[in-house]
Amino acid sequence: MSDGNAHTNPIFNSNGLKLGTFCTNTVSAITKAPELTEPTWKNMLAAARLADGFGFEAITPIARWKGYLDGAPDHKSNEIFEAFTFAAAVSQVTTHSAVFATSHAPTLHPMAIAKMASSIDHMSGGRFALNVVGGWNRREFDMFGIDLLDHDERYAYLEDWLSVLRRLWSGEEFDYQSPYFKMKGALAHPTPVQAKIPIMNAATSLTGMRFAARNSDIGFCTPRGDDPRAWKDEIAQYKALALNEFGRKIQIWTNATVVLRDTVAEAQDYFNYFTGEAIDRPAIDSLMNTMIRENGLDPSDPKVAFMRKRMSGGAGYPLLGDAQSIAEQLRQMAEAGIDGVMLSWVDYIDGIDSFGRKVLPLLEDFGLRGAKS
Repeated sequence: MSDGNAHTNPIFNSNGLKLGTFCTNTVSAITKAPELTEPTWKNMLAAARLADGFGFEAITPIARWKGYLDGAPDHKSNEIFEAFTFAAAVSQVTTHSAVFATSHAPTLHPMAIAKMASSIDHMSGGRFALNVVGGWNRREFDMFGIDLLDHDERYAYLEDWLSVLRRLWSGEEFDYQSPYFKMKGALAHPTPVQAKIPIMNAATSLTGMRFAARNSDIGFCTPRGDDPRAWKDEIAQYKALALNEFGRKIQIWTNATVVLRDTVAEAQDYFNYFTGEAIDRPAIDSLMNTMIRENGLDPSDPKVAFMRKRMSGGAGYPLLGDAQSIAEQLRQMAEAGIDGVMLSWVDYIDGIDSFGRKVLPLLEDFGLRGAKS
């Protein structure tokens, strides 16, 4: 990791457990619960300002061009602010947090990304970071009129795409030709503020993990199991892959859906409600069928049941309880080797505020975080 990043981008700070908001440009949970945050710009800005004020390291939008339910153009999963525009705007109302954008690489040429990312890096004073994904939702690719590549070829494309992007960020002028790109006199100025814009990539397959270990500053993963204490070996193996095969140290982050209540029982009851009685069943069924089909999964595989459970809650570990129990679970994640957690809520405004007031002081007491500087 470049020292040039450490001075401006908080994802390289010394906190033992870094925090971010996830799906901050849309709704996260696939639920019909009435308190679900409406995906309005007013709400997105309010959530970003709260996270920044509490010293969160990251504000992260996702890349989604189309929702999960066919024949339902009014479904809420279609309501999402474009990630780079979102990051540019959020950079102007925050002063601390890293502002991420997420890019479905095949939908945007690296020439355009190079300029957009560098512009946001200047706007934010060197706080930009990029979450790179290869895509999986065929509905989106159909809208662009491009092919959704086979799983392993997506990563071959992504490798080429990212190498071109980083070369453009170097400021040199060059010609380039590969199976995926043909460029002549390629040049992208101004170059970024940071010596190296941080890259995050989410992966669960071995091919994807190898790509992240070789190319990313943050490997974003979903460890198996509901006890963070059991994640230690899995996370250690991921970090060892990066270090032993590629000579790199990477951070490992995960995501979690937060339900903070006065008691553990109240939190569990609410989680059961919004993932059960109030779940948007047609949407979750369609989402899971798409993931099974496009990733060649066996519907009877226990991994699929695990994925459905996590997706029903908004994708990620269900972080449930009172403030003390949530802080303790986060400490267990850190002890297992997790470097950062992207958080989501059903109600982002109340959720971030309550988390910041009640949980952050406990994490400081644990020595996992310092007070915001």
